[in-house]
Amino acid sequence: MGTSKIETYTQKEVKLAKYAKALAHPARVAILNLLIKKQSCICGVLVNELPISQSTVSQHLKELKEADLIQGEIEGTSICYCINEKEWESARTLITGLFDKGLTIKTKCC
Repeated sequence: MGTSKIETYTQKEVKLAKYAKALAHPARVAILNLLIKKQSCICGVLVNELPISQSTVSQHLKELKEADLIQGEIEGTSICYCINEKEWESARTLITGLFDKGLTIKTKCC
């Protein structure tokens, strides 16, 4: 998204779009499910649990981290990932808020 156009959207819209982009791949959803289930995970463990290569797992972890949905701490030569609870709650609130607005269709649109 161009920097000149992004100013026309609210902070909430930009943030919601950031979360939606991070959730837009099934591998990233699977990674989040594993992190929720295990509470924290080292990249190598995720690679063993998923049917994708280490480099692909790392790429998806990068996307999730850029969206702030996960965080990582260096433990020796590995990075241990977990859900970023504050950002997770923000994502939940924004996503739920969008769907909770309700939609009343008075006429068929198509």
